[in-house]
Amino acid sequence: MKAMLLAAGRGQRLRPITDAVPKPLVEIAGRPLIGYHLAALARAGIREVVINVSWLGEQLRAALGDGAGYGVSITWSDEGPVPFETGGGIFRVLPLLGPAPFLVVNADIWTDIDFGALGIEPDAWAHLVLVPNPAHHPRGDFGLEQGRVMAADTDRLTYSGVGLYRPEFFAGCQPGRFPLLPLLERAIAAGRVRGEVHRGQWSDIGTHERLAALGETRPRVE
Repeated sequence: MKAMLLAAGRGQRLRPITDAVPKPLVEIAGRPLIGYHLAALARAGIREVVINVSWLGEQLRAALGDGAGYGVSITWSDEGPVPFETGGGIFRVLPLLGPAPFLVVNADIWTDIDFGALGIEPDAWAHLVLVPNPAHHPRGDFGLEQGRVMAADTDRLTYSGVGLYRPEFFAGCQPGRFPLLPLLERAIAAGRVRGEVHRGQWSDIGTHERLAALGETRPRVE
């Protein structure tokens, strides 16, 4: 299996830190945030990784290089000064990810999700890892009934930013900037999205407060 790390965001809410450092390179317990993901991918046996970049992308390239220091092989997708958003960024690199299901991970989260334990059902276009709703996102995103991700008004869970996707999920898309959510809603309506709940460690490093709180927990460095 191949993986894509989404690392092209600007990180507006972490300014001024992200004026000088791209968010995936912000350090947690002495290691860049994205470094935890690369190490976890290597432990899971996932060696081929695509990373998209935009804001301060040259810093990410310089810090990570070809990925050999983390036991992986990195291919870079430079989106230029205006990122392609999540959907457009993934669609752009489908030829690099190949015809098999692939893993997508938001580079600005912290989690102990075991990437090697994830799988996608034969009839699914996507398999999402959901988490209990954090305080900053109390309404959640999607429902989950007997392993199937559903549109729901109540009893919703939060998408963790970790999921498996098949290329078929992007059928009919055209190159350019577009978000992932409308594609998820389309696939959910078609009954093609499965999911599971992760109840271990997970945090969206989106604000100074959440970054500080995570730093206080001193995550274990593998």
